[in-house]
Amino acid sequence: MVKVSSGIRAVVVDDEALARSSVVSLLKSDPDVVSIVECASGQEALESIRADKPDLLYLDVQMPECDGFDVIELLGREVPPAVIFVTAYDEYALRAFEAGVLDYLLKPFDDARFNRALARAKEKLSALQSRRSQLPERLIVKNAGQVWFIRVQDIDWIEAADYYVCLHVGGKSHLLRRSLTDLEESLAPDSFCRIHRSIMVNLNRVNRIEFDTAGEYDVLLEGGKRLKLSRRYRKTLEARLSQRT
Repeated sequence: MVKVSSGIRAVVVDDEALARSSVVSLLKSDPDVVSIVECASGQEALESIRADKPDLLYLDVQMPECDGFDVIELLGREVPPAVIFVTAYDEYALRAFEAGVLDYLLKPFDDARFNRALARAKEKLSALQSRRSQLPERLIVKNAGQVWFIRVQDIDWIEAADYYVCLHVGGKSHLLRRSLTDLEESLAPDSFCRIHRSIMVNLNRVNRIEFDTAGEYDVLLEGGKRLKLSRRYRKTLEARLSQRT
């Protein structure tokens, strides 16, 4: 079993007390979980997560006023590193995984299914701890018998390309065999930001955000490159940029 060195701080969000108590009871039986906070609403969860910065979030989907997807969107870059949806409805699964949720627990679930989800969370948190201990200054790209050492600070933007990512550096592009999500987790969060499910930008290269002719948002980089900005990531990008002024 993967062990998280600093212990796991969890938040359980559900407007039904019985559902919360079921998750809390299972978490209490795990010695790696050092603290558990219960929230009965999405708004309460927002306040708790922003204040305490937990590692793991168990989140109900359907809640009055502020549902699980609202919580994720409003948190932006403050979303805990491991999020597990807990719901009685299976129709939200695809949307949940597109939103970056780690696992999707469908009620009613048994102890074995719960423990598998918790094990995935532990693996992710342990990997994040290892990656954050030493952020890379260079990325190694091998192509056509050549080895390139790309300085992270020189990357303008990054896009997903099947099982690869394409690093755009000046006027050149380099393919690296890593997923965009994996690369995002290994780069400094104060320097790189996701602006679309398949695009990440170097915040130092962002010149401005503007509307296009279709009423959608674009990100303009220094040098004139124009990239689509997903509505889902707009608030996060604006918050990250405002912190740099």
